[in-house]
Amino acid sequence: MQRKQKREWCYKVSVKLLMRESFEQHVDEALLLDCMRCGFCLSSCPTYLHTEQDEAQSPRGRIALMKAIREGKVEWDTSIEESFNLCLGCRACEPACPAGVQYGALIEQTKEAIQEVKPQKRLEKTVRNITFNHLFAEKKDLNKVVKLVHFYQKSGLQKVTRKIGFLKLFPPFLNEMEKALPEVPRKVEELTPVKPSTIKVAFFTGCLMESLFQEINDKTVQLLKLLGAEVVIPKEQQCCGALHGHSGELEKGLNNVKINLQAFDSDDFDYIVNNAGGCGAFLSEYEKHLHDNPDFAEKARRFSNKLIDISSLLINLGIIDYLKSLPLSESKVIATYQDSCHLRNVNKVFEQPRRILENLPGIQYREMKKADSCCGSAGIYNLLQPEMASNILNTKMGYVKEVNPSILVTSNPGCLMQMKAGIAKEGLSSKMRAVHIVELVYEQVHRVV
Repeated sequence: MQRKQKREWCYKVSVKLLMRESFEQHVDEALLLDCMRCGFCLSSCPTYLHTEQDEAQSPRGRIALMKAIREGKVEWDTSIEESFNLCLGCRACEPACPAGVQYGALIEQTKEAIQEVKPQKRLEKTVRNITFNHLFAEKKDLNKVVKLVHFYQKSGLQKVTRKIGFLKLFPPFLNEMEKALPEVPRKVEELTPVKPSTIKVAFFTGCLMESLFQEINDKTVQLLKLLGAEVVIPKEQQCCGALHGHSGELEKGLNNVKINLQAFDSDDFDYIVNNAGGCGAFLSEYEKHLHDNPDFAEKARRFSNKLIDISSLLINLGIIDYLKSLPLSESKVIATYQDSCHLRNVNKVFEQPRRILENLPGIQYREMKKADSCCGSAGIYNLLQPEMASNILNTKMGYVKEVNPSILVTSNPGCLMQMKAGIAKEGLSSKMRAVHIVELVYEQVHRVV
């Protein structure tokens, strides 16, 4: 017994020392010192609000833990790791912070420091290898998985699985996410351009958007062409690297970053557009990640200067005037908008999608209470932290039901699937649907052309 206790003591000491060294190496002390512990971030943090205001689950509480570990003042244990893992990474704390604390950078650095030291079980190691070295490193690998999903849907296997109740053997959140899977993509009809091509746009298609949501991507291209844009899709592009960065695998993610910078490095492009809020936020920080790399710093700067989200680009191309020229609809349906956390908090885009929705001829737009709060998706957070994700979604659906819309609009694939799951969970599928903003704009335009 004494020998076992000694081994456990030695293990704890070694982990504490290694973790401190890793935090010293990866977590920027200067960024930690920016936090004044004023508490302005607390009311914006979903996990703080959903854990009865547990300080350890707040941005300033996590920053205090980062600092304490870096200085060797606290012992590393599972409760500290859980605090960091419970963070959604929504970055709602950043706009609320008067000191401009770069919390997003700090939580990414923290995850990287933990992964460098934390011993991984065989299953976790296998999952991370498949995820970060294959599925989100090579688009072709992810596309193979999506083909299996489409086979599951088209072959009748999905109907049989649902009928026999097989999914009830799995955790409830998996059952909910299965119901939220997008349908097999259909062919999108072309729209006739209303003016000649004046600009050239490079389209960052995204890994999930290109695979699971190909139909939305096709509609994105059609809307851009409608408004006079020539659209180019670089074939060499890969996943943006966001999932790597948010999961402590930033170095692996930087391989994708460099591939993308090479693929989009052309003076021919006036804009580089994306239609996924989560991707857009990470893409916008390419310059930050490679600012000291002599081979890629300038490429990253040019990339960042041309990057734009789909709502902003549609407005630049004149979508508002075009929508105003369309005949008014005799009847309008109520729609509301759920912000993508990263699109709003990192890219500062929130007025543009609302302007578009307010001008759609067949839509009556209504603002939802706390539309800027997270829905609980946060990449793969709803898979890793299903209980907290479910609690946050339940709160969000309460706000949705207050508006009682026919259409719930989003700007990010993760948000879209999460809101679809929320609608199904509340039994509202017969009278409410969730759509990407591109889908709704295309529907409205296609209705009258």
